Amino acid sequence: MRTKFQSFWIYFFLVLGSVMVLLPILFMLNTSLKSINEILTSSYSTFLPKKISFEGYINIWKNYPFLIYLRNSVIVTLGATFFCVFFSTLGGYGFSRFEFKGKSQLMFLVLVTQMFPSVMLFIPFYKILSIYGLSKSLVGLVIVHLSFIIPLSTWMMFGFYESVPKELNDAASIDGCNSFTTFIRIISPLVLPGIITTVIYSFIQCWNEYMFTMIIANTDSMKTLTVAIGEMSGHYKVMWNDLMAASTISSLPLIIAFIGLQKYFISSLTQGSVKG
Repeated sequence: MRTKFQSFWIYFFLVLGSVMVLLPILFMLNTSLKSINEILTSSYSTFLPKKISFEGYINIWKNYPFLIYLRNSVIVTLGATFFCVFFSTLGGYGFSRFEFKGKSQLMFLVLVTQMFPSVMLFIPFYKILSIYGLSKSLVGLVIVHLSFIIPLSTWMMFGFYESVPKELNDAASIDGCNSFTTFIRIISPLVLPGIITTVIYSFIQCWNEYMFTMIIANTDSMKTLTVAIGEMSGHYKVMWNDLMAASTISSLPLIIAFIGLQKYFISSLTQGSVKG
C-alpha cells in the first residue's frame, strides 16, 4: 500500500523531471518572441519578453530560404520513414513467423550494424554515394537514413510480431489466406501500436539527424532544417531570435506527431515485451 509520504516524493520527482524537460523548450519559445535588441540589452534574469515581438519569425522567412529547408526536411523524413516502416515490418514479420537456415546469424548481423559509431562511416558512405552519383542528392540522404533506422526498427517490429500468437497464422491458413494476406489483414492490424511507434522513432531520427546531412546536403538547395539552423550561428554575430524561431518551427512537427499518436505509443510499451 503506497503511503502519502511515498506518493509525495513520487509526484515531486515527476514534477521536477517535467520542469527540467520543459524549461529549455520554454526558454526557446520565449526567446523567439523577443526582439534582438531586447535579447542583447536585457539581463539573463529577464525570462519573459517585455514586449512580444515576431521579428525572428518574420526574419527567417524574409532573410533565409526557409521554405526550401522545410521542404527538404519533409521530403527526406517522410521518404525515409515510409521505406523504413515498409522494410522493417516485412523484416520483423519474416523473422517472427518463418524459420530458415541462418536466421539467428542474420538477426545478430542486423543488430551488429548498430554497434559501430556513426562517425566511422562518414568516408565509406560518402565514397559509395559518390560512385553512384548520389552524394549531392536527397535520394542519397534518404538511403543513409535508412541504413541507420531500419536495423533497430526491424528488431522493434520483431518484438511486436512475437507478441501475437502464431496460432492466428494457422487459423488464417485454414481459412484460405496466403502468407501475404495474413500479414496485411490479420497480423499487422493487431500490432498497429508497434507500427505507429516505429513511425515515431523513424520520423524523429530522420528529422533531427545532423552529421551526415551536414556532409551530404552541402548546398542551399539541399539543406534541411537541422543543418540550416546550425549555420545560423555565425562567427561574429548570432541572431538569437531568428535561431530560436527556426528551432521552434522545427520542433512543431515532432510535438504534433507525438501528441497525436501518443495513445498508440503508450499502448505499445508493453505489447512488444510480452509474448501472447
